[in-house]
Amino acid sequence: MKEEKIIVPANGYLMLFIFLLLFAGSIVSMILLETPAFIPGIVIALILAFGFLMVNPNNSRVLLLFGKYVGTVKQNGFYWVNPFYTKKKISLRASNFDSERLKVNDKLGNPIMISTILVWKVNNTYKAAFDVDNYEHFVRVQTDAAVRKLASMYPYDNFADEGHDEDITLRSSVNEVSEALEQELEERLAIAGIHVLEARIGYLAYAQEIASAMLKRQQATAIVAARHKIVEGAVSMVEMAIDELNKKELLILDEDKKAAMVSNLLVILCGDKEASPVVNTGTLHQ
Repeated sequence: MKEEKIIVPANGYLMLFIFLLLFAGSIVSMILLETPAFIPGIVIALILAFGFLMVNPNNSRVLLLFGKYVGTVKQNGFYWVNPFYTKKKISLRASNFDSERLKVNDKLGNPIMISTILVWKVNNTYKAAFDVDNYEHFVRVQTDAAVRKLASMYPYDNFADEGHDEDITLRSSVNEVSEALEQELEERLAIAGIHVLEARIGYLAYAQEIASAMLKRQQATAIVAARHKIVEGAVSMVEMAIDELNKKELLILDEDKKAAMVSNLLVILCGDKEASPVVNTGTLHQ
């Protein structure tokens, strides 16, 4: 037997009636007849009592007879089985596991801190009971190993300015990374009969020794991108202003005046502080 076998044992309430009838009847008969001949009946009743089995919802019992796998009871209820069966309880409920924060290197070699949240349940009681030593410990160890492998497959973030432009990153591609993590864990935990319901990254950050430097780098990238948009908009506004002046013939500017106007407008529009206005009381040539 190398696969899970589902069985439905005998009704426990019927055997409970037989047990009470045998046990109480033997005691009453022994007292009334004053003979020890009914002692074996009491012993047999006590042995039968070890066969009672209760299975709660979303639980199971793996039954063994002297080391041989007999079957698994998954249907909840009150049953009676062979008193010599060994009964091992395995929960079928969904379990939640929050892994420790691991320090690993991403695809670019940057040290990061990462953890995962895993929701899993036992799908095959035979594999969980006999193919691994301790299936709960097996889940924890294999989850850590899968997270380490996943972190080494993808970069933390995109660094297009350095020639590292990745389609999938740990920070931005949440769905893709989660699917890859679920697939990796499903393959690793299949040997223990574990079904992965959900796997998500619970914590993700740069390691402490480079977190400050990476924050400055992100800030610098954001500032450069903002300045780029500001300059692009300022040039467009200056161009529009000169075109409108020429179109309406409000002013006739030579090349020097245009250069001065462009310079002043760019300083005003691209500056990070408000410009102080200066009123010219003379002519444009002064």
